[in-house]
Amino acid sequence: MPVVQEMGKLAEPDLVVWGSVIPNLGWSNIAREVWLDAKLNPNVPAFSVVLACSTSMTACFAAAGMLGGGLNLIMVGGSEVMSRPSLALTPEASKRLTDLFAQDAAAALAALGALAPTDYVLPTKGWANRLTGRTMGDHMEETAKAWRISREAQDDWALKSHQRAIAGWDSGFFDDLVIALPELARDANPRADTSAERLSGLKPAFDRESGMGSLTAGNSSPITDGAAGCWVSNEEGLQRLPEGTAHVRLVDFEISAVDLHTEGLLMAPSYAIPRLLARHQLAFSDIALWEIHEAFAAQVLANVAAITDPNWVREKAGVSPEMGNFDWDRVNPNGGSVAIGHPFGATGARDLSQAVKELWAMPVGSLGIVSICADGGQGTVALLERV
Repeated sequence: MPVVQEMGKLAEPDLVVWGSVIPNLGWSNIAREVWLDAKLNPNVPAFSVVLACSTSMTACFAAAGMLGGGLNLIMVGGSEVMSRPSLALTPEASKRLTDLFAQDAAAALAALGALAPTDYVLPTKGWANRLTGRTMGDHMEETAKAWRISREAQDDWALKSHQRAIAGWDSGFFDDLVIALPELARDANPRADTSAERLSGLKPAFDRESGMGSLTAGNSSPITDGAAGCWVSNEEGLQRLPEGTAHVRLVDFEISAVDLHTEGLLMAPSYAIPRLLARHQLAFSDIALWEIHEAFAAQVLANVAAITDPNWVREKAGVSPEMGNFDWDRVNPNGGSVAIGHPFGATGARDLSQAVKELWAMPVGSLGIVSICADGGQGTVALLERV
């Protein structure tokens, strides 16, 4: 079941699996809506998935399990318009207005004008977890402190992310992965002019009171608009793509979840990665490429600290901790979300597409891990092989 990234003319899929995290109140099935809006073949079915930041990676897993029986080539991905989220009313305000409209439309219209800020569901604190009411950054600050992830280490990783993304653009790596817009041909998020000094001068973005805050706008991923997609195919479907299309085999995957109240909201990959490696009797040195979603630099550092901690791997993941040394030089060679940005629904497909191209340049048999954390204390990890 190869995951493939097309680099040529558009082939028509047998199915579309797409997702978006921030709901559009006018669309119940964004996969079908975007397909029809694009005026593509209405006979191609489409359905939507959602798993927070892992949405479009989950679309890949769902599609892989459906291959065969006439479904040979499936388009998967996700999109997010974070600059213009739909505004919603609280359930109480919505019921109050709905009841009024049924009885007295004029009174309902008057009530609309009298709505208070507390009647709306607004992202005034960013994108917060529903159960805790705290943002991803609030939670990650807590995790960074628990794992003793320093501000210096976070800024250093953020700088590497920007430098590698800029180098990727300059070398042409992204040229056939990114569709140019009339007003923008190159990603504007990676900063060629950033430096350790500039990053160190930024103020904490989440913990602004304790004097110990370490997450900043510079070492956190920017939330952006964006879309990304890739193909999921079997051998028959692969023949419908242009010859030479970069592709890899989806060997296996793991979906994990943790108690977000005790383990850290974004720490689920630290359960999934050891389990996936252990299932295939692999050590860290067997993985030629690590493509790890950078929700925050601290999140990457904390999860790797966990999977390289023998006690954590034994007690939390429940597998043997003998996995050897972790090679940081194999992580995100063309930058990650801290530099590139994080449109929630698109990130999984972007990470997968990037990993496919990176693995395609390696020898046959090379293995890669793609890891994404997600709100709700969940995570998804894929094991890929160059074929």
